[in-house]
Amino acid sequence: MLAYIKGTLEMKMTGYVVIDVGGLGYKVFMSDVGIEKLGNIGDTIKVHTYYKVREDDISIFGFNTLEELKMFELLIGVSGVGAKTALAMLAVCEPSEFALAVISEDIKTLTSIPGIGPKSAKRIILELKDKIKTEQQVEAIKNQVNQNNKTTNAIQKAIKNNDKVDEATAALQVLGYNKKEIEKVFEKLETEELSIEELIKKGLALLGR
Repeated sequence: MLAYIKGTLEMKMTGYVVIDVGGLGYKVFMSDVGIEKLGNIGDTIKVHTYYKVREDDISIFGFNTLEELKMFELLIGVSGVGAKTALAMLAVCEPSEFALAVISEDIKTLTSIPGIGPKSAKRIILELKDKIKTEQQVEAIKNQVNQNNKTTNAIQKAIKNNDKVDEATAALQVLGYNKKEIEKVFEKLETEELSIEELIKKGLALLGR
């Protein structure tokens, strides 16, 4: 199983690159956007990989980041979504945008991706969202507010902030991160000042270190 390939970029073609590692040329399939981010011919590069083995096919798929790899693995695990469709999605949709679309059930965003129709979008949301198990922290706060009859601005602000954090946490869980790891990262951020999408992007940056 190949976790990543590090070597010299020998060739950039439509849909794939060739990476030389000790005299062996690895053909790695990538999205065209991912290929453009790699650099120039002759550069030393590193790509995270997914190794696909079938009776009639052995292929290597490459990704610039671990988040892209995780997104790809999630997508090909959805019934009806193949590797080509998953790569097409990576070309037009960042992992943070994808995770947010799933957790917010944003069918419009998903169907804007080539190859994804309404049925596929609903299937992606259903199958991936079912994998997320989050604690109902927001409900606990709301119940406490009702019991104490204290609807002050500070409490309402805490509820709103917790809503954002829960949404961002769930979105990062879509990409395969552990809830405890996410919570530790968010403890370092001023979550009240950030939007859900900003929380996801900053979370990804910190989790990827």
